[in-house]
Formats: sequence, structure tokens, C-alpha cells
Amino acid sequence: MKPSAYSCPCATPHGSLWNARRAFLLAASAVAATPVLAQVEVGDASSMRKLVPAETLENAATQQYDQLLAQAKAKGALAGANNPQLIRLRAIAAKIVPFTYAWNDRARGWKWEVNLIGSKQINAFCMPGGKIAFYTGILDQLKLTDDEVAMVMGHEMAHALREHSRERLAKTQATNIGISLGAALLGLGDVGRAAANLGSQLLTLKFSRNDESEADLVGLELAARAGFDPQASVTLWEKMGKATGSQQGMQFLSTHPSGPNRIHELQQNVPRVSGLYDKARQR
Repeated sequence: MKPSAYSCPCATPHGSLWNARRAFLLAASAVAATPVLAQVEVGDASSMRKLVPAETLENAATQQYDQLLAQAKAKGALAGANNPQLIRLRAIAAKIVPFTYAWNDRARGWKWEVNLIGSKQINAFCMPGGKIAFYTGILDQLKLTDDEVAMVMGHEMAHALREHSRERLAKTQATNIGISLGAALLGLGDVGRAAANLGSQLLTLKFSRNDESEADLVGLELAARAGFDPQASVTLWEKMGKATGSQQGMQFLSTHPSGPNRIHELQQNVPRVSGLYDKARQR
């Protein structure tokens, strides 16, 4: 099976960047050929998501992502390819992406992309289709280590892999359009057209508690398999909890609330993936 290419705007067929891209593809091929047994326990993805065609939502997400980048660039807030923080983010993503395929086969064909936006907002996201953005606020204000960045990134990737946005929008549109589950197939076209116009909602979509728990656990495993310390998931959310007292840039925490229950669940699951982390460090 052919792994997806890691879409990096600064990758050109020469020099160290090209060599890094080749190394990533080789690593992705090796990982893709290895059977993966999940160590964390999450339920089956909701069948409701099937009301929204995946490709439709991914296309809408890409359009919204491109608009966001264009707006950031116009304001001089889009990091250039040589920005050290962006290079750091892309290096972390390159380690994690090969392990996403086991959670969603569509991820093999996603054009993964990572960008950095200059803003005091404590925020980061991964849209359907693998479009990732970090805001400088989450890196600078929380002083995230590489391991903690990987936990944020893994968490956001997990939302996309588990298709939480697709499920949330499907439920919203099913309610708005007035279709019943029994008539889902008849309403598919209407929901699909509605989803194409919902790209702007993806940045403010609030996930359920179950969605957040799934993203925490899947993200924890993704990061551990990529060689990032799972204990960082706990320190990350401890920092998030302290940040709730801030008066600015709280977008991430408005859609991803922190709390002691979240930290406790992560603490319980760290031992499940510690072996994966140890194995990754030996590679």
C-alpha cells in the first residue's frame, strides 16, 4: 500500500529538506507495513458520521484552512518555512503521521500540512484531511516541551482520525434538516450539501466529553508510538488547567476544557502506552 506524502509547503527536491522528506516517506512505509494493536480502549466510531460524506467535509476543511492561512499571511502572521518554531512542529508531525493510518485508512491519502500562525491565542487544531495549525500563543504562553507539543498534536490529529467533526456536523444537520435516522439515506444529499458550507464552523466546533476522551487516549498512543514521553500528557493538561485563569487567548480551552477528571484518566492510561514509548526510543 502506498503511504500518503507529507505535504510540507517548504519541501523542494533539493538539499536537506528533500532528504528529510525522503526519510519521512521511508519511515512511513516501514510503519505502514507493521500490524498495529491498539493499547488504549476507545469505542467504535459513531455511524452518524456517515450522513456527511468524508470527502465533502475534507474539501470544505481544506478551503477554510487555505482562507485562514491567506488571512494570516496578509497580516504578516504566517510563519515562513525557516521559522524555528515551524521547523520544530513539522519535525514532530513527521514522526507521528505514519502511526495515524491504523486509526483511519483515509489518512493515507490526506495531504498532511502543518503551519504556524502568530497570535496570542492558546490554540491549535487539525482539520479533517490532516490540515494542522498551531498558534504561537500555545507554544509561548505554556512553554511547551517537544513531548507536550506532541500530545497536543496527537490529540488534534485524533479528532480528525476519529472523524469527530464529521459526527458533530452530521448530528447538527440531521436535526436542522429534520431527517430521522430511519430516513438517513434519503437525507444524505441534503446533509452533504450543507456540510460543504460548514467549513467556517470547524474552528469553533465543540466536541462532546466522549470525543475529548477519545482524542486524549488516541493522541496519547500516537505520540508514544512516535517516541514522545506519555507522561507529558499529564503535564500538558496541568499547564492547561493553570492557563484557565488567563484573560486572553482562551480559544483552545473553550473547545477543549481542562479538569481533574481528564488528568486522572490520562494518568491511568500512561502505563498502557509506556511500553510503546520505550520501544520507540530504542529504534
